[in-house]
Amino acid sequence: QVQLVETGGGLVQAGDSLRLACVASGLRVADTHMGWFRQAPGKEYEFVASVSRTNSNYYGGSVKGRFTISKDNAKNTVYLQMNSLKPEDTAVYYCSGDRDQIPTTPRRNNYAYWGQGTQVTVSS
Repeated sequence: QVQLVETGGGLVQAGDSLRLACVASGLRVADTHMGWFRQAPGKEYEFVASVSRTNSNYYGGSVKGRFTISKDNAKNTVYLQMNSLKPEDTAVYYCSGDRDQIPTTPRRNNYAYWGQGTQVTVSS
């Protein structure tokens, strides 16, 4: 059974940094396309970042230059380093994975695996 567990969310001030972690079990992040999405209250899912099986990185326009996705195959974990946080980054952040598709389109049905989400709140 595949599980993705996100940790690292919290309440921070604008300009601060946070690092989210997605610990995977039941799959190998080395062999899986992994990504992060977010959903703010009353809004649709938004693509944040993804890393392919071949270690190509992709970023959503609103986070490019501020967020960095990485993975540690030995720990079977994917990270999202978030710098220069803004109030508009406030959302529930979800980890996603799929063996065939790189998570970039913000539609849950497109990808096989999802975590339960972690709340990030950025105050102004």
